[in-house]
Amino acid sequence: MVVSGGIVPFHLERSPVRGRLVRLGKLADAILARHDLPDVVLELGGQALALVAAMASALKFKGSFSLQIKGDGPVTMLLADATDTGDLRFMARLSEDADPENLPQTTPELLGNGFMAFTIDQGADMDRHQGIVELTGDTLSGMAMHYFQTSEQHDCLIRLFCTKTLEGWRASALVLERIAAEGGIEATAQDNDAWETACTFAETLQPVEIFDEDLGSGDLIYRLFGTLDVQIATPRALAYGCRCSRARLAAVLDRFSTGDLDHMVEDGAITMNCEFCNVGFRFTRDELGDKPE
Repeated sequence: MVVSGGIVPFHLERSPVRGRLVRLGKLADAILARHDLPDVVLELGGQALALVAAMASALKFKGSFSLQIKGDGPVTMLLADATDTGDLRFMARLSEDADPENLPQTTPELLGNGFMAFTIDQGADMDRHQGIVELTGDTLSGMAMHYFQTSEQHDCLIRLFCTKTLEGWRASALVLERIAAEGGIEATAQDNDAWETACTFAETLQPVEIFDEDLGSGDLIYRLFGTLDVQIATPRALAYGCRCSRARLAAVLDRFSTGDLDHMVEDGAITMNCEFCNVGFRFTRDELGDKPE
């Protein structure tokens, strides 16, 4: 069964503002519940998934948009990515000395000092675009806005939400972007006012609203921006989409020497788990064969 969420793009008429409302719905739980990680880490993962879903929806080509965070805190790595078609995946690692039962509850303490990297991958034989900044901010949304404002010189407002409900995990995002004027034309006072007003309205969004599954995304957008002549575009679906396969993992094992493979064998086989989907693949030693030393 395919579990899907959705993105609703929108823009404000005669204003330099476009946005996306992301609501993963049950998809958040389908992805996050695969991981045996503390709730505070999964909450951060849900926010990351909503963020990359919003950013990947703006891609004009086949490819993917990924967020990678590496730090010296209890969470040493976090990775979330989304393809142009809306397939999402996530993984995170804890440090060896982290106590899963006693992790800090704030994002800066969880991640520590480190960096955030956003990567646009256009596929084989194409250059990747990557930007890296130090982790700066009190929340993941603040860290992401710092990246876009400093690395990309791009004004944006990012609000990220994730919570664990009685029905499982839910995650959402509201992203506003300021569209640069063409031809080097400077923004007018009216443009500045429109942007500031849109941001003010976006800041009023409450978790109870974005997690209300009886409130349609279009209705929520009109509730927030209806007085600003908002225009809603065609919604886009999101889905769980790990790209692992038995063949890919076999290719990884093929890089090891015969001695290394022999050392990995337990109970007559080598088992590898995908860190994104937590699915295990079992290879017998005979399947992998021997290689010249």
